[in-house]
Amino acid sequence: MSNTPRREQGTREYEALMGTAPADTLAQLRDRAPLIYDTLIESMFAGPLSRPELGRTQRELATVAVLAALGGAERQLATHTRAALQLGLHPSELLALCEHVAAYAGFPRALNAVAVVDEVARDAGHPRPPRLRHIALEDHETVVAEAGESGPPVLLVHALGLDWRMWEPVMSELATGRRVFAYDIRGHGHAAGSPVPFTMDDTAADLVGVLDALGLERAHVVGLSYGGGIAQTAAVRHPERFASLALLATTDFPFTDAFETRARSGEVDGMPAQVVPSLTRWFTPAALALDGWGVRYARERVLRGTATDWAAAWRAFKGLGVQGRLAEFEPPALVLVGEFDASTTPEIMDGIHRRIPGSTFIQLPGTPHMQTLERPELVSEALAAFLPSAQEVRQR
Repeated sequence: MSNTPRREQGTREYEALMGTAPADTLAQLRDRAPLIYDTLIESMFAGPLSRPELGRTQRELATVAVLAALGGAERQLATHTRAALQLGLHPSELLALCEHVAAYAGFPRALNAVAVVDEVARDAGHPRPPRLRHIALEDHETVVAEAGESGPPVLLVHALGLDWRMWEPVMSELATGRRVFAYDIRGHGHAAGSPVPFTMDDTAADLVGVLDALGLERAHVVGLSYGGGIAQTAAVRHPERFASLALLATTDFPFTDAFETRARSGEVDGMPAQVVPSLTRWFTPAALALDGWGVRYARERVLRGTATDWAAAWRAFKGLGVQGRLAEFEPPALVLVGEFDASTTPEIMDGIHRRIPGSTFIQLPGTPHMQTLERPELVSEALAAFLPSAQEVRQR
């Protein structure tokens, strides 16, 4: 067969979408029905599937949805699920798509699609989602995600505007030899719409309430940004509940004017206006240009937040009052900063390190504020080295 311009274009587009050469993947089709093979490559992949009005990830997401809704096309669904993953879609996005299919095409087809997505994602090395449980705190309900079966407990506290899923890129790595928990802080995720106003003391009480609900006397607590402020507030008030403290991209003093400006902007300008200033603080320009899962997730979380919860959180953060109050903190402490963090800069984080005697200070190269969403491999490595595992506990 000659390589016409149409065949070359179709071959390039197939390889870009599917991640493999059509001559290899579709060898049986080419042998059994060469005219259908030619039509597929030269008419479809060189035709509508090559048009730029829809991006490649959008096309694969649409294809997965159509095949899941049709039913009876599980083999093709698996092929396009693999293609979606290699294009950068996250298993959680494909599982959310299955939920969407359930609403419009029925549960039987959605459940069949879930089985395919699970199998393909597992074969590609993706862990299954953490287990979820709902717990009741003093004045609201929240959700806790859990990974790992045994070992020292680790509690993860997320950043303002996001939810527990910002920890998902590191949870499976940390769960080797540990029980890892991440919860939605008040005003976020499942805990959206909790009572307002509230204070940092309230968020610290929530953290202790989560430990109580999980039956944990002590835990290794890890907080990023706002979560680091919550963790420090709880450590000041309840140091006996901490086996260790890891502070990522956070502060021990409030940026009062900036925090109030962000609160007011949410109320006056609305949540869509918070996307650009938030994401440009959180990510590097390269990550924003690539628009990977972490950026997509963060954008949607900010957009879907409410101005009431947003403003209440920033105003609570204005009341952070922990600077210098962890000088007598005895458990091990880690201070983890990103080299490119423009919000909680290496200088700010070094100040926290110096005010917690005996703490360990690590700077992650090439890393911005939202560490777990842009450089999860570096965060996992640093935390895994700091946090004890079941094996290390047994050897002591």
